Amino acid sequence: MKLNELPPRQADRKQAKRVARGLGCGTGKTAGRGTKGQKARAGGYHKVGFEGGQMPLQRRLPKGGFKNPFRKVYVTVRVGDLDGFDANSDVRLEDMQKKGLIRKKMGNGIKLLADGELTKPLNIHVDKASKSAVAKVEAAGGKVHLPAGDQ
Repeated sequence: MKLNELPPRQADRKQAKRVARGLGCGTGKTAGRGTKGQKARAGGYHKVGFEGGQMPLQRRLPKGGFKNPFRKVYVTVRVGDLDGFDANSDVRLEDMQKKGLIRKKMGNGIKLLADGELTKPLNIHVDKASKSAVAKVEAAGGKVHLPAGDQ
C-alpha cells in the first residue's frame, strides 16, 4: 500500500459547516451567534479577566505581603565548614569560593554562623558574624575580622 492509496479518515469525509449562507441552511442570517450584543459583533470580545463590568477577581482580592526594600541578605557560612582550611591561614571570600562553600558574594556579604566545630586557628574575613561563632573561632586560637563599624 502506498501513501496515495490510503483511504481518507472518517473525520476528513465530513464537510465543514458553512455559516451565514442564507436562511435555508440553518446557520444563516446571524450565523449561529444569536442576536445583538458584544459576542455577535465581528472582533467583539473582552480582555482576559473581564467580568462584564463587575470588579474582576484579581482586583477584588486583597493584596498581600510586604517587601522591605532595605532588607539585608547575607550568604551564610558555618564554622564547621571552615575546618578544611590550613592552620593559621587567611580565609577570605575568594578562598571560600574556591573550596565551594559559597557560589558568589550576593547581597550584603557573608555571615559566619556557629554550626560545627573548629579545631585549628584561622584568620577569617567576613562581613558579619554571630557572637557564638566569634567565640568558637577565638577558642580555637583564630580571629574573626569584620569591617569597621560591625565590631
